Amino acid sequence: MVYENKTDWPEKYDINKLVSIQESIDKFIKGEKTSERRNDRYADPGDEILLDGHLFVVEDVYPQQLKNVTEENAREEGYKDLEEYKKALTSIHHGVVWDPEQVVWAHYLKEK
Repeated sequence: MVYENKTDWPEKYDINKLVSIQESIDKFIKGEKTSERRNDRYADPGDEILLDGHLFVVEDVYPQQLKNVTEENAREEGYKDLEEYKKALTSIHHGVVWDPEQVVWAHYLKEK
């Protein structure tokens, strides 16, 4: 399902669970990562999250099917290319395959 209208968006989860892997937190702090795609929505633009003492503000959130994730999106996620991103996702979640139709939520963060 692609959410065409924001009024149809699901309730958001706790923003403090948006970035839960230390390697990802480190990449955000170093500026090597600007986005986090998750299966669920964790924030709205303007929400703030503290990552290891660094305050970040959510600049954008939107739903995206995996088939529409680009090479640039993969680099924003902190990977060298889309193939590395795909491998990382399928290895993090045991038994998961890359489903091009799956909708993920792109969250863009910027240090405040």
